Amino acid sequence: MAVTTRTLGRSGIEVSALGMGCWAIGGPWAEGAQPLGWGAVDDDESVRAVRRALDEGITLFDTADTYGAGHSERVLGRALAGRRDEAVIATKWGYTFDEASRQATGEDASPAYLRRAVTDSLRRLGTDRVDLYQLHLADLPVPRAQALIGTCEDLVAEGLIRAYGWSTDRPDRATAFGQAAAGATAVQHTLSVLRDAPELLAVCDKYDLASVNRGPLGMGLLTGKYSSGSTLPRDDVRGLAPGWLEWFRGGRPAPEWLRRVGAVRAALTADGRTLAQGALGWIWARSGRTIPIPGCRTVAQVEENAAALHRGPLPADQFVEVERQLAALRTAALRDADRPHWPPPTHPTIHP
Repeated sequence: MAVTTRTLGRSGIEVSALGMGCWAIGGPWAEGAQPLGWGAVDDDESVRAVRRALDEGITLFDTADTYGAGHSERVLGRALAGRRDEAVIATKWGYTFDEASRQATGEDASPAYLRRAVTDSLRRLGTDRVDLYQLHLADLPVPRAQALIGTCEDLVAEGLIRAYGWSTDRPDRATAFGQAAAGATAVQHTLSVLRDAPELLAVCDKYDLASVNRGPLGMGLLTGKYSSGSTLPRDDVRGLAPGWLEWFRGGRPAPEWLRRVGAVRAALTADGRTLAQGALGWIWARSGRTIPIPGCRTVAQVEENAAALHRGPLPADQFVEVERQLAALRTAALRDADRPHWPPPTHPTIHP
């Protein structure tokens, strides 16, 4: 059964059940010598991809001020010019950067920076409001995050943002916003058929929050594009992977994750879906709150992902078979030779 829209948590904002992640369209940026982008990008093709997404019924576009050191927001704003009211824009704040050098420079969790950051994002996006504004500092201590709630509420009252949330894989962080923040409506977290998140989904259920899912295709592993012989270029974040990036090591797909892809491929594609479409269908079948945001930078990628909307969640029998395969793999993962590199470092520097 097709799934086309979902509600963005307790905000009541209706969005497409599939979003478009805009990390890659930011192009190159770095923290020192560490690349944080996905390599060179064609801005004109990025604009076409965003507009094609709108044509295909995708309304949620997720970016961050730091992606491309502001460039992703600029490209997204250009693409949405004249069509702003068709889109729901989600962006993030917390990391600092220099636009001229395209370098990440640190982080700032102060209320004053929050207000300055949203003003700068509005200017780059060419809009008068952000629909979902997300704290980007995943491991910020709860008291420091809660100190930002008052400013977020002020921004809602002023009409500069419609709702806010936290991009974090920490259930205690998500709970803190769910409990204390009236305008909080979403948690952005990692979720894919390769990396379930039952505790975070439980928090979303308890506090009526949307589950916005980054990495739904395992940074490309669930597209079927990569094999054990694939090598990513060194200007791609996956080609010179930082410690928190688990899917690739040494510029190659991590073998333990390729084994998992191979194990679930048949079940995900049993009804004629592509591997990527099956992976998205698993996420929709997993919870009625999930909104995957696979990254796209070409029209072709948008079209393949959008086709998953019309297929909807995986049928129950396929979902059960995927879970059966994964149960066996989770048992095998107890062996040291097959243990995934998880969790990521407690205090990563820059984390999308």
